[in-house]
Amino acid sequence: MSVVGNAGAGKSSLAVRIGRALGVPCVELDAIHHLPGWQAIDPELFLARITEITAGDGWVIDGNYRTVVVDGPIWQRADTVVWLDLPRRQVMRQVTTRTVRRIALRQELWNGNREPWSNVFSWNPHTSIIRWAWTQHAKYQQRFSSAMNDERWAHIDFVRLTSHAAADAWLAGLIT
Repeated sequence: MSVVGNAGAGKSSLAVRIGRALGVPCVELDAIHHLPGWQAIDPELFLARITEITAGDGWVIDGNYRTVVVDGPIWQRADTVVWLDLPRRQVMRQVTTRTVRRIALRQELWNGNREPWSNVFSWNPHTSIIRWAWTQHAKYQQRFSSAMNDERWAHIDFVRLTSHAAADAWLAGLIT
């Protein structure tokens, strides 16, 4: 299963809950992609790792890296895509709160990486997750809306969740 959506929407939290409910491993793409010092993993190694993970019978993978999700093995092998499509204002509130909390608490994210204060004030979407969420919102809506109607993905059950309440209700139905 693939869990997609904007940064800060709650993909990782939802993916963990789904993995627990299904009793399958949950993988966060950011944890693989971001090496120490915020260095990106080699693209071929990234693809190889994800290909290996998706070779298993059951998994939940959260993230939007097009090279391994849409253009790679994740959607080729997924039976379900859960799209957490929250309103932009809610995503922005959540990603801003989460980012400030992570920075203030010096929370380690992946491989020793921590978000610096400078990222909060950056207008560069490649350094500021807040700016990234703002600039990607409409792009993700277009990408995932189109994918739902694309014949390439006819084998996938798309689930579009537009609120946390909808996610909770869908997850409750998954468990029963």
